[in-house]
Amino acid sequence: MKVSVRTGAQRTLMAVLVAGALAVAPAAAASAAPTHSASVSSSRVVPAAKPAIKTFANCTAMHKTYKGGVAKSGVKYNKVRGKNKAFKVKPTISTALYNANKKMDRDKDGIACEKG
Repeated sequence: MKVSVRTGAQRTLMAVLVAGALAVAPAAAASAAPTHSASVSSSRVVPAAKPAIKTFANCTAMHKTYKGGVAKSGVKYNKVRGKNKAFKVKPTISTALYNANKKMDRDKDGIACEKG
């Protein structure tokens, strides 16, 4: 099948017009989109925020979340009258959480609101 020069030129022109329309359509859609979507497509990566350290009003409130209380890292035993005792309920180890609730460590053994 032989194609005339004029038909070949028309097909080429049509292909260029369609390709141009497809290239312009995403740009037009992007310009019509709200401006806050542009910040989503930026290449800067923002690290996830660390969870806020919660302070509790009293030991009863802390025990609802942390059954054995909260200990700073490095604590191995519960000090009772100067002697090391095993934990009845193992505390959650978190130095940041302990520091936020340090006022509830009445015996100053590194464990806030320990059970027995």
